[in-house]
Amino acid sequence: MPKIVNASREVANQTPLERAILEAIEQARSTCDIQGNASAGCAVAWDIVEELQAEKSHRQATEKFKTSLEHYCDENPNAPECLIYDI
Repeated sequence: MPKIVNASREVANQTPLERAILEAIEQARSTCDIQGNASAGCAVAWDIVEELQAEKSHRQATEKFKTSLEHYCDENPNAPECLIYDI
């Protein structure tokens, strides 16, 4: 049975880069429909999609992953082990 998804919530949670990727995909499909799949314009449009997806992948790869202590301190900033003292 297919999963029903609230599309408006999905769009609201997207980053500007994810929205740009979706728009580029729509533009590439439109360009290829109009100019043909073998046209230079179609190839350029899909190259743009590929570059945007590569940028998204690069950003995800460079994200810093939080340790369990960092997650704990985010939720409990006043816990003794989370306090930072200036000396």
